[in-house]
Amino acid sequence: MIDVDNDKSPFYMTIILPVFNDAEALRQFLPQVMAFVAGLPNRQQIIVVDDGSRDHLREVFDASLVTCPQQIQLQLIRLSRNFGKESALSAGLAHASGQYVAMLDADGQHPLSVLQQMLVMMQQQPSIDMIAGIQANRPHESAVVKTFKSSFYHLIQDTRRYEIRPNAGDFRLMRQKVVQALLSLPERQRFMKGLYAWVGFETVYLPFTAQIRGSGESKFNFGSLFELALVGITSFSQRPLRLISRMGFIVSLLAFIYGCYIVIETLLIGNDVAGWATVVAGIMFSTGIQLVCIGVIGEYIGRLYEEVKQRPLYLITESVNSDHVAFNQNSINQTGIDAQASINNQAISNHQDISDSQDTKETKAVININEHFQ
Repeated sequence: MIDVDNDKSPFYMTIILPVFNDAEALRQFLPQVMAFVAGLPNRQQIIVVDDGSRDHLREVFDASLVTCPQQIQLQLIRLSRNFGKESALSAGLAHASGQYVAMLDADGQHPLSVLQQMLVMMQQQPSIDMIAGIQANRPHESAVVKTFKSSFYHLIQDTRRYEIRPNAGDFRLMRQKVVQALLSLPERQRFMKGLYAWVGFETVYLPFTAQIRGSGESKFNFGSLFELALVGITSFSQRPLRLISRMGFIVSLLAFIYGCYIVIETLLIGNDVAGWATVVAGIMFSTGIQLVCIGVIGEYIGRLYEEVKQRPLYLITESVNSDHVAFNQNSINQTGIDAQASINNQAISNHQDISDSQDTKETKAVININEHFQ
């Protein structure tokens, strides 16, 4: 059982930036994030999660280490491959130690001014545990995409227990106890928007307008969004399975009624039974319904298969932070000082030995002269 009331932390705020092939966007946005947290009290933590990028992200991070203020711990977590944004966020949350934890996109579309509003609201109202940003308008989305999204949220919604707000993404600020609650959830197929709602806590939603990307383009396309939607549906809704049951009952009822009609028509009216075209059409219709139902059930079984294997959410190939770099640099400097001191001490010792040797020789010479005159 996890203690979700523990807010003890060495850092005041942690900001998580998941990145995938967005080195140039990170180069522009990371200095703004460091300037933002530099004005906060105590120490701060910035975690950059490299989700298998193939660009020069590491060079951008190394350059940022040079300009990183001492009160900020800048950390890079490099995953062994691209595991997806949900896993990258989970990796960042697992290493987040701040009393307040924020998640932002590295492309700069999430305004830091809105994050400042979230922080002020949470400080002034201790009862608030999480503040989520809701994108007020999405002019770039087509009517088809908006229709699919509306249907998706209607399908997975469970307002009796929790509410998954449409357009409420990963841009949010939460207390450490919410982070610990999220980390206690063991599923591998993670739909973070649903997990935020499932853990509960006092949540406030704050509308915002997304800024223009600093550079690059979004890595999400219709296919990846559709795959994420399937994960969300199979993780948070049983409605497709219930719809299959209802569909089967309705088709069976219609088939029974139609069969009764054919029997009555044949016996009472004397009409011939319809030919093979009706039979073939009926078989094709029922076969199509069965294949659709098997496909939906297969999606749920596939999710169960992924969960049963219990593979880790992600694999970390490298973890670097500015504190360790500074410690290693200080160790190198101290080693150099110790080595120089050792050389100096050795030189002094050698000089002393030479002086002692010369004094001994002079003493022996004096003794030999005295013995000669005696």
